[in-house]
Amino acid sequence: MRGFLVSSIGVTCAAALALPLTPPAVATTARPVPTTEAATAARPAPHAGTPDTTVAGRRAAEPYAPGSTQSLPLEPLTRNRAVPTAPDAHEQGVPRRPVRHFSLLGVVWDDPEAELHGRVQVRTRAAATGTWSGWQDVETHNADHAADRGTPESTSGRVRGSTAPLWVGDSDGVELRVRSQPERAEAASAHHDTGTRNLAAAPPLPYGLRLELVDPGDDAPPPGASADGPRTADLAETSAAAEASAAAAASAAAEASVVNADLAPLDAIEIPALNSAETEQEFLALNAGELTEQQQARPYVGPRPRVVTRRGWGANEGLRERGFRYTKKVKAAFVHHTASGNNYRCSQVPSLIRSIYRYHVKSMGWRDIGYNFVIDKCGKIYEGRAGGVARPVLGAHTLGFNNNSMGIAVLGSYGAKKPSSAAVKAIARLTAWKLGLYGMNPRGKTYLKSAGSNLHRKGKKVRLNVISGHRDGFRTSCPGRKLYGKLGSARSNAARYQGR
Repeated sequence: MRGFLVSSIGVTCAAALALPLTPPAVATTARPVPTTEAATAARPAPHAGTPDTTVAGRRAAEPYAPGSTQSLPLEPLTRNRAVPTAPDAHEQGVPRRPVRHFSLLGVVWDDPEAELHGRVQVRTRAAATGTWSGWQDVETHNADHAADRGTPESTSGRVRGSTAPLWVGDSDGVELRVRSQPERAEAASAHHDTGTRNLAAAPPLPYGLRLELVDPGDDAPPPGASADGPRTADLAETSAAAEASAAAAASAAAEASVVNADLAPLDAIEIPALNSAETEQEFLALNAGELTEQQQARPYVGPRPRVVTRRGWGANEGLRERGFRYTKKVKAAFVHHTASGNNYRCSQVPSLIRSIYRYHVKSMGWRDIGYNFVIDKCGKIYEGRAGGVARPVLGAHTLGFNNNSMGIAVLGSYGAKKPSSAAVKAIARLTAWKLGLYGMNPRGKTYLKSAGSNLHRKGKKVRLNVISGHRDGFRTSCPGRKLYGKLGSARSNAARYQGR
């Protein structure tokens, strides 16, 4: 794969020379999650009750909105029976209230090592109709999607514990309740609320619980727009600081685009699909002098699928930490589901990915979105973590096994719902190409060294399927029983796409 790296270095230099000669921007590492970002939203706070304007009319009258996060502290919902004046630490929430517009939510807390043993439920108000939803469960077990312990990303001091995100669509009201429960009661309560609780035996909730409400914004920010939208402090920015911010945004966008320059023009919104012959020709040209005679005769690389780039889904490159981190190769693909619910339209996917990206970076404290690729239920493939779709980008998707692997997340929840055939086919097409670039057989086995998980001790060499589910590396329900059951089909089809 040296061909990819060498050619990109030259393109990177060329892109850097093309940027304006302005002072270098301040490093754009992800800052600590603020106490609240409610004031950063460009959209006005709604009045209580049913909105009297349509979504289309409201958006047409509003200024550009690059996205924002409202962070609301949880408060006790009940009182301690033993000490009536003391709050009960086992039940917290946010009472029903109007808020600024948001489309995705999650709960975070201070200590990333702490676990939330209990049930998180939320109901939201649709901005278009003013109708309140029923109570929805939020997936609480999310620590297994993370950077490996001891890595710079995990030890940055910015990382927080969190639930999985939940997509709810354009909303302007929220109500949340979090109830602590013994571990043995969690699984049962996720499906049946018996109305009985044993709070005395339940562990305390994690400290610093906050509800994060994410507005994905309308698209990528225009030149000069800040990463978090307008706020009061921005009005007093000097022109020099504004120029530096614009230069940083332009540099970050160029940086994210140039690493795919071998595959598509700069600033492309998608990397086009190639047929088998074109893919093999590209592979041989980019790896000239590095391949064995057998590899040259039979590359076993699947046709390159169409991939929507970060620019294509509107990534605000000013949010993520600058620079890229790579692993040595890609020996395995771990398949995930986002557990964010299935109530999305494929036309909403760019907004959904922008929301997950913002939640991972601003709320959870990661350097970028955790997954290397994202697939929607219509079978469309999206670039995830920045660094180049053909490269071995180090992700934060499978705790203990991020090295020498890639993470593919299918948008949705697939414990009880079957994934679409289009999504399963997309997994096969993507893995046939990407694993083929590194000489891996999708039907084969490989060994990965564990960095430590609740299933495999640190340092253990673990034999895994080249296409594995998240649960193969960590004791978790991810990618959901129904999606996990489709991985055998994905392996067979991926091998067939490679010509095996």
